[in-house]
Amino acid sequence: MVRQQQAAGADLDPYFPANGDPRYRVHRYELALDYRPGPNRLSGTARLNAIAGRSPLAEFQLNLADFRVGRLRVDGRTPHYTHRGGRLRIRPAKPVRAGAAFTVEVHWSGNPKPVRSPWGGLGWEELEDGALVASQPVGAPSWYPCNDRPADKASYQIAVTTPSAYSVVAGGRLLTRTPKASTTTWVYEQSAPTSSYLVGLSIGKYQTVLLGDPGLGGVPQTGHVPVRLLTEFSRDFARQPAMMALFEELFGPYPFGEYAVVVTEEELDVPVEAQGLSLFGANHVDGARGSERLVAHELAHQWFGNSVSIADWRHIWLNEGFAKYAEWLWSERSGGRPAQVLAGLAHRGLAGQPQDLRLSDPGRKLMFDDRLYQRGGLVLHAVRCALGDEAFFRMLRGWAAVHRGGVVTTTAFVAHVARYAAEPVDELFASWVHETALPPLPVAVALPLPSAGGVIPARPPYPPT
Repeated sequence: MVRQQQAAGADLDPYFPANGDPRYRVHRYELALDYRPGPNRLSGTARLNAIAGRSPLAEFQLNLADFRVGRLRVDGRTPHYTHRGGRLRIRPAKPVRAGAAFTVEVHWSGNPKPVRSPWGGLGWEELEDGALVASQPVGAPSWYPCNDRPADKASYQIAVTTPSAYSVVAGGRLLTRTPKASTTTWVYEQSAPTSSYLVGLSIGKYQTVLLGDPGLGGVPQTGHVPVRLLTEFSRDFARQPAMMALFEELFGPYPFGEYAVVVTEEELDVPVEAQGLSLFGANHVDGARGSERLVAHELAHQWFGNSVSIADWRHIWLNEGFAKYAEWLWSERSGGRPAQVLAGLAHRGLAGQPQDLRLSDPGRKLMFDDRLYQRGGLVLHAVRCALGDEAFFRMLRGWAAVHRGGVVTTTAFVAHVARYAAEPVDELFASWVHETALPPLPVAVALPLPSAGGVIPARPPYPPT
C-alpha cells in the first residue's frame, strides 16, 4: 500500500495534488442525472469503466463534493469507502489486478454548489432560473464523481432529466429527447476523449438557432439563447461560421462532431470553454460584436486545450497562449489589426508589469494571470516569425493532428516546433517560456497567411466588422 501511494504521488498534479488519481484511468463515464431547479436538487448515478495501472489497485480515489453517497459498487461488489474533503476513497472487496478493467457505480444526491478555490466558486452554479457548469480547473467534482485530472480523458454519455420548461445543453451529440409527464430526459453522447473539467452542461430556457447554412455541409453549429437576446446574438455571432472555416484552414479539421454556444440570462465574468460547447454571459452579447475576440478565443480552444489537452496544469499556457494567438489571427484575417500590431500592444503592456512569470511553470497563483495569456500569444508569434508563415502553419496543423485526442507538455511542443525549423529554437523557448524577463518584440518577416493549398489572398474574404 505504501509503495502504491508513493508511485501515485510521483504523477500527481503539482498544483492540485488532492485532485485525480494516476493509478488508474477511466475510458468511459455514463451519467444519469435528475435535476430540479427550484430546490436546486440533484441526484445521479454514475457508471465508470476504468482500467488499473501497472500495479494492483488495493485502493483508489474519486473526487466528489459534499453529497450524500448512496449505493457504491466496484465490479458489482460493495467496497469499503470514506468520503471526506471532496475525496471518495474506495477500497475494493478484492484488489483490482494490474492492467485489469473494472467498473465503479456511484449513486449520489444533494444540493450542488460550486467548490471553493483561489478563484472563487467553480463547477455547478445555480442561476436565477436554471444552472450551468464552469469547471476549469477543478470544479468537475461539484456535480459528478470523477478522476479529476486533465490527462485522464474519457468518453461520456450524459442523461439529464429536468422539468420540461427547461432545455438541457451539453457537449456532444444529442441522441434523444424524451418527454414524460412534466419532465423531459435529454441524452448526449461525447465520444471524443474528454477531460473531466471540460464536461459542459447548461440548463435554462433557451431558443435554439442554427449558425450558418446547414445545407452547405461543414460543422453543425447551434446557438442556445434567451429569446430577449436573439437580435443581438444574431449579429454578435454572425461571423462564427467564418471563424470555423478559417480555423479549419489554419489548424486542420474541427476535432469534434458539432459545436454549440450557450448565452445565459445572467452575466459571467468570462466565457467558459467546454468540449464541443462554449458558454457566454448576457454581458458578452451587445449587438455590436464587442466580444467577438472572445468568440474566436473559445472556438480555438476546441483544437488547443480540448482536443489537444495538457498533461497537467503547469502547461496551461499551451491552452491559453494558442487561443490568444487565434484571436490575433482572426483579427488579421477578417480585416482588423494585424497580428504584428496586436503583438506589439501586448508586448508594451507586459513590459510595464512585473517580470516574475515563468510560462513553463507559472505556479497555481499565476496560472490564470492575464500576463500568461498575452505572453503565451507572443510565444506563438515569435515562433511564427522564426519559422516563416508556410512552416508555422504546417507546424500548427501537425500539432493538432498528431496529438488529436491526446495530452501534451511544453517539452513536447518544443520538440515539435524543432522539426519544422531551419535553425535551432532552443534559445527562443528558453527566453520566452523558461525565463521570466520579457524578450524583445519579434518582428514578422511576412504577413499573408497560407491556406492548406497555398497562400491566402491578402484581401479578406470574410465580411469585415
